Amino acid sequence: MMDMADNYLERRFEEVFGQGGGKKALPARPSLDRLVLRNRSYRGYDRNYEVHIRQLRAIIDINTRVASSVNMQSLRFHPVTKGPEADLVNSHIRMGRALPELHLPFPGTEPEAFIVVCCNREENASVDIDLGISLQTMLLKAVELGLGGLIIRNFDREEIRNGLSLPLEPVAVVAIGKPAEKIELVPVRSTDSLKYYRKDGVHYVPKIIAEDLYV
Repeated sequence: MMDMADNYLERRFEEVFGQGGGKKALPARPSLDRLVLRNRSYRGYDRNYEVHIRQLRAIIDINTRVASSVNMQSLRFHPVTKGPEADLVNSHIRMGRALPELHLPFPGTEPEAFIVVCCNREENASVDIDLGISLQTMLLKAVELGLGGLIIRNFDREEIRNGLSLPLEPVAVVAIGKPAEKIELVPVRSTDSLKYYRKDGVHYVPKIIAEDLYV
């Protein structure tokens, strides 16, 4: 058994550092800028790809390392994978409020995995800060895993709480999946329209240019 272990460690050493101790280049990890750029609000997903519970847990577990106002850590999480629970969540969420005429998501592109975020105290400014930190960090983790997501605050709270038998009040729903749509950012001035729109199958999102962010 010891020889087998030694051989395995030798092989791993060679894979990482190469023959003769010459260090082999390791795959570059995505930069924060790249992760943020890929972290868009996706409203259409590839339903041929099934999100596994271990992926949702990896995304949720990132919350053990994020900041929290007064370190209260009041958020709790309920993972939902493909099945009856996902069907229930889909029936009580609404996407694309600025494009009501499209009735997003399009049939056949609905998300089938979710993270329902709950809170063990009454919502206040501190909870909202924690919620924003949590949601953004979880979506960045999803992007790192090759997935994408959408923060949903427009949903039926009581129906989701009762339907999932949640002991706490849900404050947000995060859709998770393999994105099936193209999203492009459009640089605009702060005085321009910030309403997102779709054209020729592409979802365009206006973003204020850097120089207009300063006061």
